[in-house]
Amino acid sequence: MSLHVETHGQGPDLLMLHGWGMHGGVWKGVCEKLAQHFCLHLVDLPGMGQSAPCAPYTLSHLATLLAEQLPVSAAVCGWSLGGQLAMQLALDYPERLSGLILVGSTPCFVNSQDWQHGMDGKVFSAFAAQVAVDYHSGMDRFLSLQAFGGEASRQQMRELRAQFAARPAPDQQVLQQALSILLQTDLRDRVRQLSLPLAIIHGDRDTLAPVAAARWMAEQLPEARLTVIPGASHAPFLSHPAAFVEAMTGFLNDR
Repeated sequence: MSLHVETHGQGPDLLMLHGWGMHGGVWKGVCEKLAQHFCLHLVDLPGMGQSAPCAPYTLSHLATLLAEQLPVSAAVCGWSLGGQLAMQLALDYPERLSGLILVGSTPCFVNSQDWQHGMDGKVFSAFAAQVAVDYHSGMDRFLSLQAFGGEASRQQMRELRAQFAARPAPDQQVLQQALSILLQTDLRDRVRQLSLPLAIIHGDRDTLAPVAAARWMAEQLPEARLTVIPGASHAPFLSHPAAFVEAMTGFLNDR
């Protein structure tokens, strides 16, 4: 299948993977700045935005679909669910990538007896139920909360809301399948196998993927570059775009 991908800018290839229920338009606030340095490929994941659904809806199958369309030697930036997909892609196809950036991501989103750097799975399910009732209102509230108190202007948020309203909402089956990935995925045992240059960008106020998870990953991978953005929540590229772009370009230019 062919994924919907928007390309902006010139330079080294940089693939951008969005989070659950979103689409590539979520990067709008940092797209112009990053496109001055890189050739951005903004992907709509299967069943979201303008990309058709796929089956089976698993991380490994999604990684295979991406690998089929991925420019050779591209760096990959993944946010939240997109970060877990970026990890899977790096584990399965390391020869295709030149670097990995994880934003607001974690190897395991849900708490368990031996993992307390996540959150209660019931919170994910409750959010999914809210989005199921009214997708655009639910996502609008989520995006507003992630940008609250940061550098993002009201105009930026209005533009982002307009972008979301302009693209189709995911169907409920896709949302539930993607939610299952978040609830069930645990990549902790494979984190040390990540052999690519790696940057971790995280907000210190992230409640969906607590910063403790980012620090845990940095401990497992001492050569990784960890950037914690003060005051940022789950989407630092929305709330603190300047700090986010600085962290991205600094890492990618130093590899």
